[in-house]
Amino acid sequence: MKVEIWSDVVCPWCYIGKRRLEAALDGFDELEEEVEVVWRSFELDPSAPAEPQEALDGALASKYRMSIEDARKMMAHMARTGAEEGLEPNFDRARGGNTLDAHRLLHLAAMHGVQTVMKERLFQAYMTEGRPISDRTELARLAGEVGLNPEEVRAMLESERFVEEVRRDEARARDLGVRGVPCFLIDGRGGVAGAQPAHLLREALQKMAAEATD
Repeated sequence: MKVEIWSDVVCPWCYIGKRRLEAALDGFDELEEEVEVVWRSFELDPSAPAEPQEALDGALASKYRMSIEDARKMMAHMARTGAEEGLEPNFDRARGGNTLDAHRLLHLAAMHGVQTVMKERLFQAYMTEGRPISDRTELARLAGEVGLNPEEVRAMLESERFVEEVRRDEARARDLGVRGVPCFLIDGRGGVAGAQPAHLLREALQKMAAEATD
């Protein structure tokens, strides 16, 4: 069974969705060993600059046309929800930026069999540590932490490698009608939109598994 997940590394709900999928698979012995997780690219803001952006509260206020106070309430809600899933969000440190290079790095990580590990590291770097995940030097450093060759990563980022793969993921998302993330596609047949609770994700996996054996 393949589970494809469209997400962005600067999306708090995508990080929460990752934890909930892990919980759905935990103890799911009949499927856990057979589930292949593939992370698909989805840029929430393709026009974002490469340089780290302003503080998150200001960025949210600008994007959603709300007050700074309301943006901070939104951040607090996301932080509480993340904490309930065992995460340690620190949105006061988070800085946005363009995520194309991060998605390209995830495609390279997939080639080396460490895509999910790389995804986790990028989430943590952005959500908890406030590291500038749009910075290529920082991306190479983070990649080295999960066992990738930083020099290979730097060379890839200085080229156009994997840009086409990112665009292909995003085009497929449009074809599927994906308008927000996270979005889960199970075996190319069943979709689950949003960071749904673990029991709903488990039910969707069970349903797809049952249909596959009919």
